[in-house]
Amino acid sequence: MQIKTKNAPIAFGLRPLVMGILNVTPDSFSDGGRFTQAEALSSQVRTMLESGADLIDVGGESTRPYAEAVSEHEELRRVLPAIACIRELHRSIPISIDTTKAEVARQALTAGADIINDVSGLRFDPEMVRVAIDLEAPVILMHMRKTPKDMQDEPVYDDVVGEIMDFLAERISWATQQGLDREQIIVDPGLGFGKTVEHNLTILKHLQAFKKLACPLLVGHSRKSFIGRLLGLETQDRDLATALISSYCAAQGANILRVHDVRKTVQAVRLHEAISQAT
Repeated sequence: MQIKTKNAPIAFGLRPLVMGILNVTPDSFSDGGRFTQAEALSSQVRTMLESGADLIDVGGESTRPYAEAVSEHEELRRVLPAIACIRELHRSIPISIDTTKAEVARQALTAGADIINDVSGLRFDPEMVRVAIDLEAPVILMHMRKTPKDMQDEPVYDDVVGEIMDFLAERISWATQQGLDREQIIVDPGLGFGKTVEHNLTILKHLQAFKKLACPLLVGHSRKSFIGRLLGLETQDRDLATALISSYCAAQGANILRVHDVRKTVQAVRLHEAISQAT
């Protein structure tokens, strides 16, 4: 299984790919404000590359619970320098742009990004799918209830896995009807986006079910609040737990793991790969 980007195909094997999170926002739940200055940004990109990141995800608008939206102009002001910084340090590492705005995606892709990571599943901006088609960009379709501002207001499901599966299947069908190549679609069940602790645990327990969608599977569990609530950990202390979940996700067939601490998850998935290949 592989997806095509303008630089080179991204192939998926036994070991999941590790996607480093690069938030250039002042208000993200984990590292908001840390990488808005050029020197800190460059240092963080170098750390991710040296730690073995396979992809880097750039976000200029926080999608934490109850976050306020930002303008297109402000989002572009944040993400374009970050993309330029990555490209100065590495010419070909795949970059995903984490946005729900079509014009932000278009300019980011033109500036050197490769993949659109849309937490709305192509629902918030009707032009997003056309940008993906015109620029031949793979798309990450994620499940989310409502919007970041209200997604955590009493989320209720009768069958959380089944309902997310139905949502993603509908989004895949809609996108392909618009002309997007199915082989360019990645799915993400959206841990933490309109889910309780119990919902997140159920999704993880049944992660293999999402493989039935026949698209690469991305899991974004890093430092999320359900870890803190289960273990009594502050945000900055959740990287070991994140790496342990990463190893579990690798065993369940995840193809991409989106994390803040690249080094720990790279170690976890390499150990999983070594054990899996042992005789």
